[in-house]
Amino acid sequence: MGENYCNSRGFSRIMKSCFPNPQQESHHLIIKPSMRSNTNNRLEESTSLFFISILPDDLLVECLSRVPSTSLSSLSLVCRKWFQILNSASYFDLRRIHGHLRRKLYAFSVTDYGVYAANHCVEESGDCQEDGGATSSGWTLSSPFSASGMLTQGSFSHSRVVSIGKVIYIINRDVTLGYDTWMGVVMVKSPMLYPRKKFATANVNGRIYISGGAARNEVVEEYEPETDTWRVVSEAPRRRYGCIGAAVDGVFYVIGGLKIGGGGGKNEVVARGGCSEAHLYASSMDLFDVQSRVWLRSRTVPGGGCVVAACAAGGYVYILASHAVELSFWRFDGRRKRSGGGSGGVFGEWCRMQSPPLPAQVRLDSSVRFSCVGIGGEDHGSGGKTNKVVLVQVLGCIDDLLRRSGRSCRGMKEGLVLVYDGNAEEWSRGVDLPEVIRRASCVSVEC
Repeated sequence: MGENYCNSRGFSRIMKSCFPNPQQESHHLIIKPSMRSNTNNRLEESTSLFFISILPDDLLVECLSRVPSTSLSSLSLVCRKWFQILNSASYFDLRRIHGHLRRKLYAFSVTDYGVYAANHCVEESGDCQEDGGATSSGWTLSSPFSASGMLTQGSFSHSRVVSIGKVIYIINRDVTLGYDTWMGVVMVKSPMLYPRKKFATANVNGRIYISGGAARNEVVEEYEPETDTWRVVSEAPRRRYGCIGAAVDGVFYVIGGLKIGGGGGKNEVVARGGCSEAHLYASSMDLFDVQSRVWLRSRTVPGGGCVVAACAAGGYVYILASHAVELSFWRFDGRRKRSGGGSGGVFGEWCRMQSPPLPAQVRLDSSVRFSCVGIGGEDHGSGGKTNKVVLVQVLGCIDDLLRRSGRSCRGMKEGLVLVYDGNAEEWSRGVDLPEVIRRASCVSVEC
C-alpha cells in the first residue's frame, strides 16, 4: 500500500468508537457470495482497507479529534497523512471545540541528566480530568530530553519560554528549541537574529515578539512559526535588561528590568535603585501595538517599586512589585477592545489587588526569584473562562530570608507555588514543584 494508507491493525482499540458497530443489525457489513471463499486474513485486510482508504478526510479528522491525548504520540506514527492531520491548525481547533484541550502549567529545568519538563493542571478540578476519568492533582514529570551543546544550567537562566498552540519554544542566546507537548519531541528552530540575555518575550496573535536583553541595539524581533523565520519589526524606546514580556489584545508589553547603556556610547548596566532613571525602568512598562507597529504611551506602576514578576491573564496584566519592606500586587486593564462595553474598568486602569500570602516585611533580593504565569486566554468575554495567575518560586527560599533576619520559618521552601484566582480575587497554596525541577522556566500552554 502507498505511504498515505493507514494500517489500523495496531490501533483497533483507539478507533473502535469511530466505525460502525458490527453488533447492530443496521450496520452489518454486506459480503458478496464470492467473498465467502476468501480466507479470514483476506477479509480482515479488505475491510480494514475499506474503512481507512474510503473514509472522507473531514470524517477522519473528526474521529481523530476524539482520541485520548495520551494516544496522540503513537497516533502520529501511523502514517504521514495522520502526522500531518495531528499537526494542523484545524485539528487543534477541533479538539478545542470538543473540549479536549486543557490549560497546563509547564516547568523546565536543566540538569546534568538533561532537560526535565513537568506539567500541572491548575484549572477547576472538574476541568482537569484526564482521558479515562482520572483527575490530575499533582505534577507529571516527563522523561528528560538531551540538549547537549545547546543548553546548560548557566545559559538556561538567561533564556525565556513561550508557547504557541501545543508547542513550547525555549529561546536561548544562540539557539531556539521547540518542544511538542503532544509528541514529547524536541525540534531545533532558527535562532534569534541578535544574541540576547534575560529579554522580554510573548505570544501575540500566534507570533513571538522579543525585546530587550541586547547590549548594542533596541530592536524588536518577530518570529513566525509557519516559516521558522525571524525579522526586525521596530525599535524599543528603552534599552532594557532583565525585563519581562506579556501580551493582551494585540499589545506587546515590555515590563521592568534594568537600564542598559549610559552616555557617550558606553554600554553599562545601572543597578537597581542607583538613580531615578534606573528606578523608572524597574517600575515601568512599554507598550507595542503589533498591528499598527507603533509604541503606545508608557505606563508606570503606582507607588514605584521594582517589578519582580509579571504576566497576562483574562485581559489583564498582573505585576508583582518589590518595595523596601513589602510586596505589592497590581492589575493593569489591557482590554482595549472592550473599553466602555459594560464589563467594568477601562483600558490603562491600575488596581491594587490582594498581595500574595507571604510573610510581612519581606524584601526580595537576588537570592530569591519568582516566575509569574497567566492561566487563561484572552477570551475575556465569557465570565466563566479561567483567569488565574500562578506565582512560582523558581530560585531561593523564603524561609532562608526569614532565617537570615532572625525570624522563624514558615514552611516556604524552594519550589513554592501560589495560585491567584482572578475571578474570586483570592490566593491559595498550590502543589509545590517536584524536587528535580529547580531554577525553572515556567509557561502556560493549551494542550
